[in-house]
Amino acid sequence: MTSGGPIAIIGSGINGLVAGALLAKAGRGVVVFERAARPGGLVATEPLTLPGYLHDTFSSWHGTFLGGPAWPLLAAELRGRGLRWRSAEDVVTATVRRDGGAVLLHRDPERTAAGLPPGDGRAYLAELARIRALAPHLGGVLNHDPRSPAAARALLGVARTVGLPGIKEFVRDALSSGHGWASRRFAGGDVDALLAPWLLHAGLSPGGATGGVAGMLMLSGLHRAGLPVLEGGAGRLAEALRGVIEDHGGEVRVDAEVTRVATRGRRVGGVVAAGRFFAARRVMASVTPRALYDVLLAGAPAVPARVRAEASRFRHGRAAMQIHLALTEPLAWRRAELRAVPLVHLCDGGAGVALACAEAEAGLLPAQPTIVVGQQYVLDPSRVPPGGAALWIQLQEVPRHPTGDAADRAEVLDGWTPELVERYAGRVLDRIDAHAPGLRARIAAMAVLPPAELERRDVNLVDGDPYGGATDLDQNLLWRPLGSTRSHRTPVKGLWHIGASTHPGPGLSGASGYAAAADLLGGPHRLRAALRGRPPRA
Repeated sequence: MTSGGPIAIIGSGINGLVAGALLAKAGRGVVVFERAARPGGLVATEPLTLPGYLHDTFSSWHGTFLGGPAWPLLAAELRGRGLRWRSAEDVVTATVRRDGGAVLLHRDPERTAAGLPPGDGRAYLAELARIRALAPHLGGVLNHDPRSPAAARALLGVARTVGLPGIKEFVRDALSSGHGWASRRFAGGDVDALLAPWLLHAGLSPGGATGGVAGMLMLSGLHRAGLPVLEGGAGRLAEALRGVIEDHGGEVRVDAEVTRVATRGRRVGGVVAAGRFFAARRVMASVTPRALYDVLLAGAPAVPARVRAEASRFRHGRAAMQIHLALTEPLAWRRAELRAVPLVHLCDGGAGVALACAEAEAGLLPAQPTIVVGQQYVLDPSRVPPGGAALWIQLQEVPRHPTGDAADRAEVLDGWTPELVERYAGRVLDRIDAHAPGLRARIAAMAVLPPAELERRDVNLVDGDPYGGATDLDQNLLWRPLGSTRSHRTPVKGLWHIGASTHPGPGLSGASGYAAAADLLGGPHRLRAALRGRPPRA
């Protein structure tokens, strides 16, 4: 018998699965409810194009998970289920400008610095050393509720590391945009060119607050982890986490949409899923704020009017689009070193990324979008047939509801019509072909997932926003998801809010699931104590 009564978890994305695995392993009864036919949310691998080609449908790179708070607690069981990651050992990522020039980030920081202007190379190594000294403390802030004692201790660690004279400068850096931070630190534009497209992966833009420290944490993580991909596809992580839950007596129910969170006075009483009531004294919901307060808690008297009003004003950010290509052979990049690089960004640095973001936010198709070209097969050849290749192409500066074209090439009258999707995908392929001639002749099959298709596959991707809501400062840190709630806790006793819409925001670290699980059990120390010596059920 598990202790403390059953826990219902709504949604089986990375945070729901992490919370479920930790709680089940800690001896709590857990049932995860998933509306789709498979668990995983944005962690999925599918044969989207042709037999023999495996594509990570949404997310793909697992550096933040392997560096996140849940991994040390679950590593032994996940490895025991056959999970193996492969990472780049030389060039991890590159930014390629329109003129063909490229900035390379090597796994070795010294080699990366050697490719920068001399003064910038020295400054880059100094910034890496500084962020690495701060990283354990910053991780404590990101992995726990910002108002919690654990986060307070982490902030104290930051203060001790930078010293009293350095606090003012640290706060400046922490609130700076990525472009502003890079402009202060480096004379040339190469570091900005590396940093700017990576900010998009956190839902930020080059001019967005918090991008300076956040971006440098990302670059440091690339040096540390090498952009790992999971052998056999990202979806195996979701399957393994489900296995951990079930090994410890929990359950993951698919095709089981939760339509209501039941309350009894000011306390949660259970959920209604697939038309049936499931009693639970503790519930976690990995949904958007509007879905939680306008739908699941509609009419619940425990929710104050101010919380409902704030949730109704929660903003979603730019949309995204995915393009998956099955290729008959690898790309013939003009720069030969790019043929073994797992992820290549095509953009003109911070200015180009900022312009594309502004165009998308104005409802325009960007004339020169930042193009993310993933070549996972160079790390994991099992994903493609012998001699073949596959591209994972991501566009993160896409208007949710296009009203025009910044390049004046496409008439936009009816939003994302099939014709517009095809034309815009063609623009992207032309950009890649300019740097890797012969792309089109190598395409055996193509699958395009525009914003509406992303939302159809996962309702949390409202209008195609893959990051759980805009990450502007007023919807970040202390104000994510809402300024009037305490991060993962809600006004309903026994109900936690997790997922990309909550602190610390989007990503695959599983941090909000970990933080809520720890909070439910009384704190991180009690979570770790509960996990000691609990083998899987026979």
